[in-house]
Amino acid sequence: MNKNKNQTETVSVLPEHGPIDENGREILLEVKNVDITFGKGDNAVKAVKNASFKIRKGETFSLVGESGSGKTTIGRAVIRVNPCAGGEILYKGVRISGKIPRSLDREVIRNIQMVFQDPAASLNERATVDYIISEGLYNFGLFESEADRVQKVENIIKEVGLLPEHLTRYPHEFSGGQRQRIGLARAMVMHPELVIADEPISALDVSIRAQVLNLMKKFQQEMGTSYLFIAHDLSIVRFISDHIAVIYKGDIVEVAPAEELFDFPLHPYTHSLISAIPIPDPLLEKNKKLFTYDPSVHDYSKEKPELVDIGHNHFVYGSPSEIAEYKRIREAGEPIKPVTILSPEEKAKLDAETKPTSDVIDEAILETPLHDTGSLWYTIASFFLPIIGIIAGLIFKKKNHIRNFKACLKGALIGIGVVALIVILFMIMLWMATL
Repeated sequence: MNKNKNQTETVSVLPEHGPIDENGREILLEVKNVDITFGKGDNAVKAVKNASFKIRKGETFSLVGESGSGKTTIGRAVIRVNPCAGGEILYKGVRISGKIPRSLDREVIRNIQMVFQDPAASLNERATVDYIISEGLYNFGLFESEADRVQKVENIIKEVGLLPEHLTRYPHEFSGGQRQRIGLARAMVMHPELVIADEPISALDVSIRAQVLNLMKKFQQEMGTSYLFIAHDLSIVRFISDHIAVIYKGDIVEVAPAEELFDFPLHPYTHSLISAIPIPDPLLEKNKKLFTYDPSVHDYSKEKPELVDIGHNHFVYGSPSEIAEYKRIREAGEPIKPVTILSPEEKAKLDAETKPTSDVIDEAILETPLHDTGSLWYTIASFFLPIIGIIAGLIFKKKNHIRNFKACLKGALIGIGVVALIVILFMIMLWMATL
């Protein structure tokens, strides 16, 4: 680690090649034990905990998890937007997290580009498509003349399936799929070595999704681009990924080659994500039994969990006893079936057992009454009329309107406090006047 730090202090540009792994492949990006925290003190939230993975040159590495799991947070840390509270991020063996020389920072920006989830929000509405795509070329002087710049922009706009006449238009004149193509062109015109694709197809129609994915694959084949593909849908990443990492509430729980992960989803959370993938056959989908992940199955009070290599380039997060069980299952070599198809009779019985009764539904509705808003007006009215506010609050409490009760109580207490303060001040002034 000290060697990397010393190297970063002296290196102002990135090396031509990164370190080579045991299989002879170049490691482009390495995330090592990264923690990312938002807020300070008691309000601090650890969004990512001890995350580690490697991306080789020319491969697609997918990071999959539900919303809020920390996927985008890691992606933004790689492009140096989110600071790391612990650990480090290495690009071609050079640390790029934390404080680095300005020249190295420019090299990172030049070599790592990002394609954002929302194509509408990530494009400058006041700029033409020509300027949007050319901005990186201007910033880094990546053209010899104006004619060379125009040629590069026209070539890339054709590559993404748009026309040169589109360059004079503005982003609001395009559809969502076309805007995402513009965002992809803006990134690829820089000829980056690594592209972070943050759910680039989740806002697009199904037919447009395939076109954008095909474009990304085309650039990978022609330019040797590597991708960090961030997604929440395992069904998509299976067919475009070389390696997949699954993240749950900031912890990377499983990392493996794509087919290995789908054949042996060892961690229960990975198992549940795969079981949620829709089956094309409607009859099978109707009778499918979902596998639901329950975090309480893990007991980490005595044994500390770690991300461990169990063989076959397969890493799983768990305690020593869990890891031993995962190894036993993997060495048995029997592919795990994440989905169970029930007979119509079994499905009907399961639905009858899990269907809530009307009493439970009514009780759930009563837990949060419709008009229990805790309106500010209740607080204001109770401030001026505290006795009436207390009576109203007690009535609200009896009717289970807890927010309204708290609003009335708050206003009444403040009102009584103000009145008491005025009376005390008046008595003091009266006493001073009689001296």
